[in-house]
Formats: sequence, structure tokens, C-alpha cells
Amino acid sequence: MKKNLFVSLFCIILAFTCILCGFNGINSELNNISEVTETPTEEPTTQIATTAPQIVTEEKEPVQIEKGLAQVISLDENEESKLESWTSSDKNIVTVDSGGRIDALKEGTAKITASFSDYKKYEYEVTVTKASEKEKTDRYSTAITANQDILTDNIYDGSDRNPYYIYVNRQQNCVTVYTYDENGDYTIPVRAMICSCGKNNATILGDFTLYFKNEWVALYNNVYGHYVSGISGDYLFHSVPYETTSPDSLEDEEFNKLGEEASLGCVRMATADVKWIYENCPRNTKIKIYDDENAGPLGRPESIKITDTSCHWDPTDDNENNPYNKKSPKFSGLKDITIKQGETYSVLDGVKAVDTCSNDITKDIEVTGNVVTSRKGTYKVTYSVTDVLHRTTEKTITVTVK
Repeated sequence: MKKNLFVSLFCIILAFTCILCGFNGINSELNNISEVTETPTEEPTTQIATTAPQIVTEEKEPVQIEKGLAQVISLDENEESKLESWTSSDKNIVTVDSGGRIDALKEGTAKITASFSDYKKYEYEVTVTKASEKEKTDRYSTAITANQDILTDNIYDGSDRNPYYIYVNRQQNCVTVYTYDENGDYTIPVRAMICSCGKNNATILGDFTLYFKNEWVALYNNVYGHYVSGISGDYLFHSVPYETTSPDSLEDEEFNKLGEEASLGCVRMATADVKWIYENCPRNTKIKIYDDENAGPLGRPESIKITDTSCHWDPTDDNENNPYNKKSPKFSGLKDITIKQGETYSVLDGVKAVDTCSNDITKDIEVTGNVVTSRKGTYKVTYSVTDVLHRTTEKTITVTVK
């Protein structure tokens, strides 16, 4: 009985011990799990750059421009596609538009900067210089002039030498006037003028001298020549014929023949040109009339054509009553415009120009400006045209790309 009680007691103690051991084991496992859970796992980190990209600035060729002028700084196609902006360091000296056109406003130096999307910059040092004195131009004659400084020296050199020698190229209907060189030979061309010699080679060839002058002379067929200078006998320098001795009676159709054979033998010229000979070339000025395929060293100038046949004035006449005196080339189709980004556009679309006498001279238009339709911005475009009377018209418009 006692033995059985002892065995039972032993079993109870053993069971209790096992339970305790199991509980401690579970606690131990839980603790291990807790330790693993509580230990933070290191996450991989990515380092974020905080330094801005390096901007590379390239100094470009300096630009020099006269005050009052404009020009475009050109970029190639790849550079244009990456361009973000043009800026000026001093807008009082020089401005720049969205297309790289610079306008010189004041003498001085400023920097023009082109900034690109690939962290690159171009810098141009722009120096605005004093505007040069414009050479005086004859707004009446179509003549080509040259070597005026040498001519002036010869006129005022104190000698009695005639500063002029007149050459008439009968084949080319062109008159070239020469002055003398340092050796006294007449080799320096100073003026070329359009003319009309005689039909069927009726103008005489050879060497002559001016022998008389008269403002008006009656010609064959009951017409009159203006500013007449005699070559030999009935062969004369004179204007295109007038019906009377009034300057508003010009035979317009005959004027439009200048540059081709048209006279009975005289040398016809525009009023401004024959007046120049009348006023500048004294009697005894030497004349040579010859034939040559080469018009001369200055070439042959163009002749302006009359379109208003009811006017009856020579467009080159500087008479104060001449209605052509107040006229100059005109543009049509020019105005400020706004276009959409990417829209097709050409600066010459719809633009035309006519000269003093309303002849079409659209082909002679010169444009200063650069409109990039793929880039939003404001663009200035200047149009300029000069006719054969050396009269110039300019107009500037603004093109806005939105």
C-alpha cells in the first residue's frame, strides 16, 4: 500500500516537472522569436544628388555693330532646337528678340547670352559703335557712281585740268565718265548712266569735244530736248523728247526706251543724267563714242519705267513741281501678326513692294529677322527695299508665336 502511494507520488512530481520544463521551453522560444522580431532589419538606401548640373559657358566671337542697325546672330538647326532663351545684359545698349536679332540702340558694350536646354550657354560681347555718316545718294538719277573722293580732289586740286572725260558705248547704250589718275590719264571711272543712241547705228563714232550748251533746244519732229550739250553738228546729248518746253510734257513711251536704240542719232538720257553733264562737264570736255560688248568698268545701270502715262514728268527730274519727288518705294502685306506655335510661316508670305513709279520690285526686298515658329516668343522683322532711283523704304513688324 505504501509502495503504491510512493509510486503515485513520484509520477505526479515527474509530470509536474515535465509541464514546467515545457512551459519554460515555450517561453524560451517566444523570447527567441521576440528577439528576432525586435531586431530591426537594415533597409538598402539610395543617395539623392543635391548638386545642380554644371552649366558650361562658351565665349563666342565678339560682335561689333553700328548704332541704329540690326543683325541676326545665327545658330545651326541643332542649336535652335535646344535654345531656351536670348537675353541682354543691358537693354539700353542692345536688345535681342526670341530669334537672336540684336538691335543696337546706344554706344557701349553689353553681353548677349543664348541659353540652351543641355546646360550650355553662348555669350557674345556686343560693342555698339558710333553710327557712320551715310553717303549722300542722288535720289533722282539711276546712275552708278564710284571714286567720288578722287574726283573731289581733282576738282579742287587748283589745276586747270578738266576733271572729266566722257565715253559713250554705242553698242551698250551706256555713258561712262572718267576722271584722271596720278599720271594725268583718264582711267578712273566716276559715273555710269543709261542712254539711248541712234537707231541702226545712227550715232557717229569717234573723238569729239562738247562745243555748246542750252537748256532747251528744238529737235526734229517738233519736239524739244532739255539740258542740251553739243557733241558734233546736230549730234547732241539731250533728254528724252518733250512735246513743249514745259517739264510736264514728256513723251512717256520714249522715256521707257532708255537702254535701247531709239533716237535719230543723238544720245538721249534721263533728265537727271543729262542735267549732270550740262552742269558739270564744261565746254571742250573730251568725248569718245565707240562700240564694245563690255558696258564699262561700272556696268550699265537700270532704267526706271513709267507706269502712269498720264503724268508726263520725267521721274528723275528734280524740279520742285515734279510729283515723283514725293514718292518712294512702298510695301503691301505688312502688319504685326500672331501665329500659333508650330504653324507654317514665311516672312515673305503675301509681302510685295513697288518702286517710285509703281513697278514691282518684290524680288529686291531684304529682310532682317529670324522667326522660329517652333518656339514661343516675340520676333522683330525689318523689311527694306531700294529702287533704281536709290530711294529706300524700311518697315519693321512684330511676329508673336504663342
